[in-house]
Amino acid sequence: MSPSLSPVIESKSKVRQIKHLAVGEFIRKHGRHLHLDPVGQDCGSERKILEPSINRPGLALGGFYLYFAYKRIQVLGNSEFAYLNSLSPEAQRKAFRTMCESDIPCIVTCRGRHLSSELVQEANDAGVNVYRSTMNTVKFINTCTLWLEWEFAPVTSEHGCMVDVKGIGVLIKGESGVGKSEAVLGLLERGASLVADDKVTFRAPEGRELTGTAEELGRFHMEVRGLGIVNVPLLFGVASMRIEKRLDLVVSLKAADKFVDIDRLGTEQRVYRLMDVDVPFMEIPVAPGRDVARMVEVAALEQKLRSFGHHSAVEFNKKLLQLMEEKRIS
Repeated sequence: MSPSLSPVIESKSKVRQIKHLAVGEFIRKHGRHLHLDPVGQDCGSERKILEPSINRPGLALGGFYLYFAYKRIQVLGNSEFAYLNSLSPEAQRKAFRTMCESDIPCIVTCRGRHLSSELVQEANDAGVNVYRSTMNTVKFINTCTLWLEWEFAPVTSEHGCMVDVKGIGVLIKGESGVGKSEAVLGLLERGASLVADDKVTFRAPEGRELTGTAEELGRFHMEVRGLGIVNVPLLFGVASMRIEKRLDLVVSLKAADKFVDIDRLGTEQRVYRLMDVDVPFMEIPVAPGRDVARMVEVAALEQKLRSFGHHSAVEFNKKLLQLMEEKRIS
């Protein structure tokens, strides 16, 4: 088997993963999604969230700290409020003070519940920020956990352009000048949406599917040789942009004269391994006069068929073998 037809192509991109996240940065990015409002003083924005999960500190408020998950955001719901209300004001402050002195990142109250000014002051005196969310407790925990997993997920960057072609997320790779931008422009004219140009950032929360997005500075723009920087939604409409998209297919554009061997039938499924996730991979020859955008579109549609269990090349091969067997018997 020639090197060009190796079934697994390993990405050489470096993988990064954060070990902690500042409370202030997390609130700045996701406070709007979580309907969070600050309560009291801003005195703990630099505190670190060390685990991408949520903790309800009912046992801690009751005095049991053996397995207290102090590295997580602490969320107070109805049960925590019911317990606090069962205590005397002095016992409330003591329980709250002990919890806040455990180096927790921050405190969030759900359902729009209000902590007393004394308890908020206890938190602020310990350097802990307090926030209030109008979301119910279960919904807040689920939503906040998803955003935390997103922030703590492994991250890597790939050189190339990513587009959404009829629901299929396609990463178009290739050497500089091979025609990636021209292919993307052709796809945009056919109704595709641009996710990222030149550099795509990928995340894989807990090793699941890869999600690609663009860096905030270059989002909604792409560079076209000879034209410079163009604003995609202004030229092609707001439907031509996607903030993020699942990666379903990697397409590599390659000059036709550089192909050593070509799988004419396409029966062999090749994969591109990125952050231990295998993504279907195809190579498309580029030659003068060839409509590369249409080829990428057909590749995306073929991948959609395969995701539904239909593999054109394999089905054709089976029919051919069956026909040959019938002729042999007759």
